[in-house]
Amino acid sequence: MNPLQRPADLVPETPGSLSVRALWREGRAVERRWILGGWLATIAACVVLGVLAVRRAWSGVPVDLGGTTVFLTFYPPIPLCLWWALSLGWRWGAVPAWLATFVLAVDAGLAPGWAAVFACANPLGLGVLALGYRAVGAPRGLRSLRAWLFFVPLCFVAAVFSSAGALIWNFSHDLPADRQLPIWQGWWLGAFLQSVLLGGPLMALTWPRLSRWILRRPALFTPPPSGRRAMGLGLLFAIVLAVLGYGLISLGLGSLQLRAALGSHDWPRLEEASRAMLSTAWVFFWVFTLIVLFVAQFGYQALSRWLRSTEALVTQLAKLNAELEQRSRTDGLTGLANRMATEEGLRGLLRTARRYRTPSALLMLDIDRFKSVNDRYGHAAGDAVIRALAQVLKASSRDVDLPGRFGGEEFVVGLAHTDLPGARRFAERLRERIARAPVVIDAKDLKVGDEPTISYTVSIGVTVLRADDAGIEDSLRRADAAMYRAKQGGRNRVEVAEEATDPSVPGQPGKP
Repeated sequence: MNPLQRPADLVPETPGSLSVRALWREGRAVERRWILGGWLATIAACVVLGVLAVRRAWSGVPVDLGGTTVFLTFYPPIPLCLWWALSLGWRWGAVPAWLATFVLAVDAGLAPGWAAVFACANPLGLGVLALGYRAVGAPRGLRSLRAWLFFVPLCFVAAVFSSAGALIWNFSHDLPADRQLPIWQGWWLGAFLQSVLLGGPLMALTWPRLSRWILRRPALFTPPPSGRRAMGLGLLFAIVLAVLGYGLISLGLGSLQLRAALGSHDWPRLEEASRAMLSTAWVFFWVFTLIVLFVAQFGYQALSRWLRSTEALVTQLAKLNAELEQRSRTDGLTGLANRMATEEGLRGLLRTARRYRTPSALLMLDIDRFKSVNDRYGHAAGDAVIRALAQVLKASSRDVDLPGRFGGEEFVVGLAHTDLPGARRFAERLRERIARAPVVIDAKDLKVGDEPTISYTVSIGVTVLRADDAGIEDSLRRADAAMYRAKQGGRNRVEVAEEATDPSVPGQPGKP
């Protein structure tokens, strides 16, 4: 995965939608039976319950709450469709919601065209719910106060959007003013209470087990959508529209009913309209308070999520920069320091030798007759020899030493706190260890008649870092010249550069 790509963090709280195609092709028989069977049963139940809600007049029922009359509508399909929409995706809840509303509307005598438009109201509210969870990524298990503080206000916003169906119902039936407010208020308040009191507990009871199944079967779900910042802004815009629309419709319908009562000069009717207007104003106050709390909660969660994602991104960038820095200083084949990093480390070693008057040494070694290894065994075998030599250098060096690949089959080792005799003893041990460690070649890289192992040797030049060196290049030239003499002297040997008298760098015997 691209290190800069923010990992997906939507499962199990906010998964993508369950794909019908994936369920049919890749799902188990028991999964198809339970999910598709349960969904079809839900559609049938929603249609029957929706028709009953109209025939039994469960719409706009007045309820006295401490002297204030409010209107409620009982519509059982709402919590069922909410569960499907939040659990498996918006379409799974929108289809039964639309079908149930369409059938009840036709059964009530609404024209098919108006019924089709009217039936879109509840899917619209479910869409607001789905958008809210996609935008914020809040947990759907509803096992914490924080989860409920997000769920409850979001249910209200969804209920207000879905109550647009009440306006269509009022308009298509040409209801009088005194009947419009009960229908509309009963719709949104009933949808809100049923979502919270029935849909919420249903989600709390079923989501833990369902989320575990989602984690086991991610292939059945579509990837969560990107662009969560845009979805968050869209949700805030929807909330603003809901509040404005709610206030306009509530106060408008209440005012319409009050004006109609004033025009009739009917005192009981005027008294009833006044109480309705008063209750509408108080309900609007509490609704507005709820929305303010919701926006504050949403803003807090959005800010917290943004801070977490920003911190995660900064951490990933820091890790990536560290990896890039490491790669820029590391030889890809051997894992040793590359030439640039090696020269930088040797310069630091030279500065330390000058400042603290401590001896340091430098080894340069080259694989003997390496070209013949490549020619006979191939470049893959040559790379294996180089990697084997690098492992020997790592195993033989101390933490304060600096082994590095200088280029091709040439390596250097910087030895801290080591004088020339100590460096020569180290070089001899290293040479012997390499000669006794043949490289085993992979059978697939062998040619017919080749041995499965390659024995190789190295020639080593040794020098010390001198305080009067103009730079590390002087030390490297001496080590290179000594290594060249080792080559000329028969290979598989150690040669030491001529040591000049240098009182500023006292010879202190060391043993790497």
